[in-house]
Parts: sequence; structure tokens; C-alpha cells
Amino acid sequence: ERGGNNSFTHEALTLKYKLDNQFELVFVVGFQKILTLTYVDKLIDDVHKEFRDKYRNEFQQKGTLGLLNGTFDFKDDFMRLLRDAEESSKVRAPTVMKTFEQSLKSQKTVKCMIETRGEKPKEKVKNKKNKGSKKEGIEAVAAPGKALAGDKQPSAAGEKEELTKDEILQKNREEFFKRHMKAGEKSRSPKPEAQKEKGKKPRVWDLGNSNAKVLDYSNSATNGSAEACPVEEFDPDTALGDRNREPGRLYDLEYESDDEAEEEKVIQNPSKPSTKKGGLGGMFGMLKGLVGSKSLTREDMDPVLEKMKDHLIAKNVAAEIAVQLCESVAKKLEGKVMGTFTTVTSTVKQALQEALVQILQPQRRVDVLRDVMDAQRHRRPYVVTFCGVNGVGKSTNLAKISFWLIENGFSVLIAACDTFRAGAVEQLRTHTRRLNALHPPESHGGRTMVQLYEKGYGKDAAGIAMEAISYARNQGFDVVLVDTAGRMQDNAPLMTALAKLIAVNAPDLVLFVGEALVGNEAVDQLVKFNKALADHSMAQTPRLIDGIVLTKFDTIDDKVGAAISMTYITSKPIVFVGTGQTYCDLRSLNAKAVVAALMKA
Repeated sequence: ERGGNNSFTHEALTLKYKLDNQFELVFVVGFQKILTLTYVDKLIDDVHKEFRDKYRNEFQQKGTLGLLNGTFDFKDDFMRLLRDAEESSKVRAPTVMKTFEQSLKSQKTVKCMIETRGEKPKEKVKNKKNKGSKKEGIEAVAAPGKALAGDKQPSAAGEKEELTKDEILQKNREEFFKRHMKAGEKSRSPKPEAQKEKGKKPRVWDLGNSNAKVLDYSNSATNGSAEACPVEEFDPDTALGDRNREPGRLYDLEYESDDEAEEEKVIQNPSKPSTKKGGLGGMFGMLKGLVGSKSLTREDMDPVLEKMKDHLIAKNVAAEIAVQLCESVAKKLEGKVMGTFTTVTSTVKQALQEALVQILQPQRRVDVLRDVMDAQRHRRPYVVTFCGVNGVGKSTNLAKISFWLIENGFSVLIAACDTFRAGAVEQLRTHTRRLNALHPPESHGGRTMVQLYEKGYGKDAAGIAMEAISYARNQGFDVVLVDTAGRMQDNAPLMTALAKLIAVNAPDLVLFVGEALVGNEAVDQLVKFNKALADHSMAQTPRLIDGIVLTKFDTIDDKVGAAISMTYITSKPIVFVGTGQTYCDLRSLNAKAVVAALMKA
């Protein structure tokens, strides 16, 4: 699925590779990353061509499995190709400087050069004066005022004929300033009395309180006390949604694909063209471009790949990633031998679907429940930190995950580390009250399942998180969920503070919260968040994003491209998917369902 990138870097080594899909061969060259070898691409192309042509008959007779039993005497050929490639990079002749006769300067006469040097500065100065005075001259003519006396007009006209242009402009300026200075003195006279003091004063709201001490909760006794979060009476159906669900279960995303039905209709009516513009129904359904036992070429796939790229971009896949995906599919299929009744479009579609499923299936599965139980055995809390840009739903989805953990029998401490946004602490306090109402201590042996650790606003978020983790360890909480302030990926001071919070507290899981509505912005956010965490971390191996929470998934219909963009750029799994407003609207990612929605015409 990443065949579009033909190189791989591991520590101090770089590998470049090339695929031969016809004979199922991979050619790899390795070299030190610090070396700049300009002939590597030529070498791997020459070796590929030489090796394939030399043993073509053996491949066709014995097949790919014949490689295991065959012997290939290719060392001498390789050394010859290596020497040729090295020599070709040295053959380049050094660039020779032009002689004076070859330059343009030699074609100019001395007189022309003197005139050009003398005239240009004068023209520039003149143009600048004209530009600067043009606006003032127009305003002087158009400014309302008393007209000059009739007897003075002829004399003024006569003077203008005798005066130079610069003198006329200067005279117009003086008249313009004289007229406006009188009007300016009248309007400016009361201003010195009402001069404002320098410096910005904070606004005092009518119903607010200007005393900053009111917002300081450092000495408050609310942390850890059930009285601070009284039980709230409300309708559970509004918070839970589906009452027939299985408690504690994280359901998969569901998507009903009618792609197969569309293909059947097209096969039954092959002569009828598709009426959908820009869709994939006609592209993937029409039986055209039949290939009869021949290898695929790039020219065969280009029209299909172009439509494929446009379709992916229309489904919110980042443009850069859509191009890389199509390039990967092309390299995977180029040279591959097709069956007699296999179409190019169906083959390309199948290859793309396989690539997309592989991208969405994580290399490292994040099993939160298993990791929490492992932390319990070591008698320590499991710490999860949420980060992301503003307004993506960090606090809301933190509450959903808290509800899911409580239903699985784990106690949760929420650390209110968003000390910047107004109302952030109060929002978490409300969620805490509602979660305690849904799971009262009486249902759990007198144990309060969720509590809020808060220190008010304007404090150091890293310090609050450290105190919350220490408090959870002493009180026996199973999980600590750290809520952080939203920040844009370009804000260096806030990204430094986030890197400090993660480096100091070393959470078990760092989740990036992103919304499914974004397109190209998803790539920019994740790349810059990871880069900022790496740049601002003091550790030798910096802690980066471990997983993704994809929110607002219920608002996008089948435009699910953000899921592809985020997993492709980070190679990290989507751990949770937010699909609504209630506490039960939390799902795990179903890769096949997402791909089905993505490929829908």
C-alpha cells in the first residue's frame, strides 16, 4: 500500500527498491544514508533489466518457485554494472565560464551604457515623485472649498504656464495643507483633554467578577470529594441513546454497501452508459478494456487511475495522499499478467481496496482494556492524554470514553488540564455529575467511579497532570484521562507546553483527537503535531502520537477520506470513532466498512 515510496530509511541505512510484477521480483540496493549517491537509480534500473533479460526463459519455464532451486551467476555482471554506473556519475564535465565576447555586455557600446546609467535614476526619482503627489493633487482638486476669485484665475493660469511641473506640485501641496489645517485645528482642539491612558485594561463585565482570586481553585477541597459533584437528576435516555445495547461493549462501525448490487445491474446492461457524472458506478461496472493474457502497462491504467484519484479527493482524502495511493497501485500492478476475462478497472479497484484495508488495519493494535488491566497488576493508574486542535471534541469524547471504561468496571479520574478555555472546567464538572448519576456509588459497592481533579484556570497544565496522577495512585484509581487545551499546530509556545506535559508525565497512551470533516488539513495537523512533539522533547527518543480519535463521523455520510489520510500519514491506528452526542455514541473502526463507503460511487 506504500509502493509509491521507493525508498526506506532505517537508522544510518537507506534502502531503495524496485518491483518487477511480471516475475514477482524485488530489486533492493542498500547504502549509507550519509552518502549522496547520484547513480543509485541508474544502477537499480540496469540491474533489473540485465537480470530479467538474462534469466527470462528460466523464469517462464520454472516459474517463481524455480528461483529457490536455481543458481544465478550474476556477480560479474553486477560488478560491471556498478563500475559503469560509478563512471557515468564522474563523466560530467565541469561547467566552463563564458568569455567576455560571449556575454551580452560585450555587445553594448560604451555610449549606451553611460546613457543608461545616467537616465534610469532620474526616471525613477521622477516616477516616485509623480506617484507620491498624484493622490494629493487629485484630493486638492476635488476637495470642497471656496472657489478662487474670478480675477485671480487668469493670473494663476498664467503663472502655471511659466512654472515648472515640480513648482506647480509644490504650490498645490501648500494650498491643500493650508485649507485642511484650519479644519483640523477645530476638530483636534477638544482631544487633548480626553487623552486615553496608555496600556490595555481588562474589560469588566456587568455580571462578572473582576477579582482573579475567584477563579483560583488551588486551595479548594473539591478534588476527590463526592459532595463537590452532587448527583444530578435527568432523563438517562438523553445521555445513553440506545437502551438495548450491551453494557461495556464497543460496537464496530456499520455501513451497508450497495456496490455489489450496482455492479450486477451494470453487467446485466453493459450497453447502457452510466448517468452518474464523476462517479465510479460506470468506471468500475462497465465491461470494457478486456485484457487477454497480457501484462498490464502504465498506459492501460492511467485513465482508470486518474478517475480513481479524483474520486478519492471527492471523498475527502488529502490530495497528496490520493496521488501516492494511485502511484502505489500502479507500481503494484505494472507488468502483472492478467486473465482473459479480467478488466483493467476491476483489477485496479480490487488492488486499491486491498491497499486501503491494509492502511486502516494498524500494525500495532491498541487494546485499552488489556493495557488497563496490566497497569492494575502493577498497582499504578493507566494514563491517557488527549490532544488536538480547537473545537474537535476532546472533552466530549473524553466523557464518552470515561463512560465506556466505567461500564467495564474501571474507576476514572479526569484531570482538568485545559486551564485556558473559559468554561472548560465547568464542562468536565457537568460530565462528571452526569456520569455519577448514571453509575451511582450504590451500584458499585459505595465506590465513586468517576471524579474530577481540577485546579482552576491559568495554572501550569503539566503540573496539574502530575498532581492528578499522584492523587490517582494514592486513591487507587484505575485510569487517569488528561484533558488538554486545544491548540493550532502552528502555535509554537502552546506546542512546546504540550510536549512538556507529555515528556514530564510519560502517559501510557497519547491520543490525537481529529474531526472527520477535514481534508488536506488532517495531514498538516498530524505532521506538525508529531514534529512539534519531537522537536520540543528533551528525550533522546521523543514520545509521539500513539493513536487517533476520529470525531463527528456521523456528519460526513460517505466522505470518510479523513480516516485514510490520518492513518496513512502516521501509520497509527484509529482507536475510537465518535458518532453522535450521547455517551453510547462511541465505536471502534471497521476497516472494511470505511473502505466500502469510500469506494461507493
